[in-house]
Amino acid sequence: MKITLQEQLINLLTNYIQSMPANAKLPSERQISDKYQLSRTTVRAALNELEITGLIRRVHGKGTFVNRVDLNSDLNSSYSFNKQMMSIGKKPQTKILSFERKEANSYFSRKLDVEIGDQVIKIKRLRFADGLPVMLERTYLPASHFNLLTEDMLEGRSLYEIFATEFNEQVYYADEYFLAGITSKRDSHYLDIKEGTPCLNLKRSTYNLHNQVIEYTLSVARSDQFAYHIRHDISKKS
Repeated sequence: MKITLQEQLINLLTNYIQSMPANAKLPSERQISDKYQLSRTTVRAALNELEITGLIRRVHGKGTFVNRVDLNSDLNSSYSFNKQMMSIGKKPQTKILSFERKEANSYFSRKLDVEIGDQVIKIKRLRFADGLPVMLERTYLPASHFNLLTEDMLEGRSLYEIFATEFNEQVYYADEYFLAGITSKRDSHYLDIKEGTPCLNLKRSTYNLHNQVIEYTLSVARSDQFAYHIRHDISKKS
């Protein structure tokens, strides 16, 4: 079967895109047209196909960019931001934005299985990969489990490591949910993106060996820098 000019261009551009870093800017339609001696119509159609498959994104008035996401989290594996980043050759960094104690309202009393008015610890952290802010986390802990926790303990250490070594709280499992959203004005400031930019919203509840909730985290992740994947076992027929 003869391959059309559009399909040939898609193959060429796909190889080109895969050799470029994430978020790199592609040549304009006119530049691509001139380089490959193809009509603007053919170039535009090829770019449309690449956008549909998610390899590129086009921003009105700014151009076309590589949409490959390099930071991935396996939903079937244990969560560790630092390990994730190091496994793909990125340098992780965490900045603690705030550490405070407050009374649980009705929402957090349900999420942490505590009484309304019980003390909870709120930790706000900004996560970086190679110096780029990629995730904003708001973590809530029941103070009854971590009453002696201080901000100093968090410096340069994993939260789950602190749970185990300082408080003898072993993580048994975590439930995590994620959904698409847009970034608020407040969060966009931290993530260095424009208000209204698409993002991933994540909610994680972490349980200890006694099936008690010991952590509830709300996260906002840059969708251009963070992705999740999951492998489904479909070998068994329903």
